Amino acid sequence: MPGLAFYIVDVFAVAKYTGNQLAVFTNAANLSPEQMQQIAKEVNYSETTFVTSTQMVSDGYNVRIFTPEQELPFAGHPTLGTAYILQKEIIKTTVQKILLNLKVGQIPVTVDDANSSEECLWMQQKAPTFHQILDADKIAEVLRIQSTEIDSRFPIQEVSTGVPFIIVPLKTLESVKRIKVNKDKYFELINTTDAKSILVFCPETYKQENHLNVRVFCDYLGIPEDPATGSANGCLAGYLVEYSYFGKQEINVRVEQGYEINRPSLLLLQAEKKDVAIEVNVGGKVIMVAKGEFV
Repeated sequence: MPGLAFYIVDVFAVAKYTGNQLAVFTNAANLSPEQMQQIAKEVNYSETTFVTSTQMVSDGYNVRIFTPEQELPFAGHPTLGTAYILQKEIIKTTVQKILLNLKVGQIPVTVDDANSSEECLWMQQKAPTFHQILDADKIAEVLRIQSTEIDSRFPIQEVSTGVPFIIVPLKTLESVKRIKVNKDKYFELINTTDAKSILVFCPETYKQENHLNVRVFCDYLGIPEDPATGSANGCLAGYLVEYSYFGKQEINVRVEQGYEINRPSLLLLQAEKKDVAIEVNVGGKVIMVAKGEFV
């Protein structure tokens, strides 16, 4: 493990030291999965990524993603953050598209640098799939809110673009802010679901220019609350289109997350129903914070 280079970036950031932290290890080809898991636990961010091929394989770069507890087939902010590091530190030139070979499959990331001061990275996620619809009373118990605070016009549902999430529509920001997860009820619930994490959202926001406020809870993965979750928001984007939340089957919205844990984040969601599938893109800014070496 000596000489293992790493970079720390903030993903979906609104400024330095906001968004979701990510550690990226760029010369990880010789690490075993067990070593990767140990390092991810030591770093203790919501996710850590390992680039296992600095040369292209099938036109992309092999990348593995670990939480402090387990490996994931896909996650949003690690995808964008790793693509950013690949461009800046491996490719070392501006490219319009970078392909990441993840366990879920190949995920394209595009770089929108029309305005260099506001460079934005976008990932196209797998088409969303829609699964079990859940009971409002059970979810209310988990979140320690009243079931009347849930927007009954829309379902509470498991949605996946590679990793499933339980999507919960709430009516007000006040309800979102008051959530304190009942861990016993949470673990009881996820024994009956494929999704192990919960995304709650509402149409009231801290910032007037944003369209939705979101919180994501992932205790099963060792992450009580995530400050910015690209995979979950990809599921949300598909959900918003599927149920015409904004009155149409196409969205282009700004989502704020992480305000309740003092890591304000901004995620950009674009989605549209095309034929029978929904095309989902999630974007945001990445900011370099640090680089170094594990010894």
